[in-house]
Amino acid sequence: MSDQWRKRWQEGRIGFHLQQAHPALLRHWVSLGVAKGTKVLVPLCGKSLDMRWLADEGYPVLGIEFAPEAIEQFLAQRSTSVSRYRQADFTISRQGSVELWCGDFFHLHIQQAAEIGAFYDRASLIALPPATRQRYAFHLAQLVPPGAKGLLISLSHPEGSAGPPYSVPNSEIESLFTPNFILTFLEQGSPDERGRTESVWALERRGPRL
Repeated sequence: MSDQWRKRWQEGRIGFHLQQAHPALLRHWVSLGVAKGTKVLVPLCGKSLDMRWLADEGYPVLGIEFAPEAIEQFLAQRSTSVSRYRQADFTISRQGSVELWCGDFFHLHIQQAAEIGAFYDRASLIALPPATRQRYAFHLAQLVPPGAKGLLISLSHPEGSAGPPYSVPNSEIESLFTPNFILTFLEQGSPDERGRTESVWALERRGPRL
């Protein structure tokens, strides 16, 4: 799966990337009540401008991304200086209040996520095939503390449409996350030209930590 996404970045096949912050993030983040200064975990972050928006709003970001091409493209968007260092399995680049960890999300340990207090998933879950999504939901629950809040933007599309991005119906989201999170359904978008619809959820980590 990682090799597949790496190839897409190398070939520039990144139609999922938006040229601005996601409208649902702007509409709903404030309603979560996350305190300014809370560090936000962004799994499978790509070069998302959502991270810039969060940082500019006063939320430090820890983004995890497997493809170094995505990280370098994100850093090149601004001329601000970058510091780089390594920690265990990750190469880390820090630019302002954004940290980008290049490596496998599933190798991120709870000790490395000690400062995390919130999370944001715009295209992480839908990037994963069905067999990996349960592992993702469980690992996310391991990394964030009880009471941590986050926003999840998912996607569903007609049967027979191939991924990635994959179709994750609302029923699967409830099945994946209800064991460890309190879920609140926020909105369902209108179908796009391919019949795909986005759904937006607020999540809050139940306690205690796994």
